[in-house]
Amino acid sequence: MRDKIYLGLVHYPVYNRRNDIVATSVTNFDIHDISRTCRTYEIEKYFIITPVDAQIELTKRIIGYWKDGDGKTYNTDREEAFSHTEIIDSIEDAVKKIEIETGKKPKIITTSAKIYPNSISYKELSKNIFEDDNSYFFIFGTGWGLIEDVMDMSDNILEPIRGNSKYNHLSVRSAVSIILDRVLGEK
Repeated sequence: MRDKIYLGLVHYPVYNRRNDIVATSVTNFDIHDISRTCRTYEIEKYFIITPVDAQIELTKRIIGYWKDGDGKTYNTDREEAFSHTEIIDSIEDAVKKIEIETGKKPKIITTSAKIYPNSISYKELSKNIFEDDNSYFFIFGTGWGLIEDVMDMSDNILEPIRGNSKYNHLSVRSAVSIILDRVLGEK
């Protein structure tokens, strides 16, 4: 069922270029652009995931401006986009929240630029979503990607997005848009 899709953008725990586990910064572009994309594809909730107090406060102020402040009347489309955006401390807290809302644990779908044994095609995942009554939680990483413990918790890992070159380092905003369109776009 298409009405039970959730998305998480993880800022911790992720890898940096040296393969250290770090917390990355929340960016204004990711808040805005992914909120708009999620609203376009009717995502139930977009979770911005970080445990860093300063990042939580900044993100709340940005979202608050558009939902409750002057931005609400300045650009009502932005207010609508942010109506499904929420900041949360951890992946585990997001999963618990989804369980409370839907009555069961969501299927966890992670993303990577690598192939894994439990990789799934866009076509197969789309078919599953439209044919079953499970909720789905798409998890995207920032920095240099989700840590292995997060990948291990997934039910499936989406196949990588492939361009026409060996270069493969899309912005997460672009990846979210491409993936949601491939899985949930017009049939």
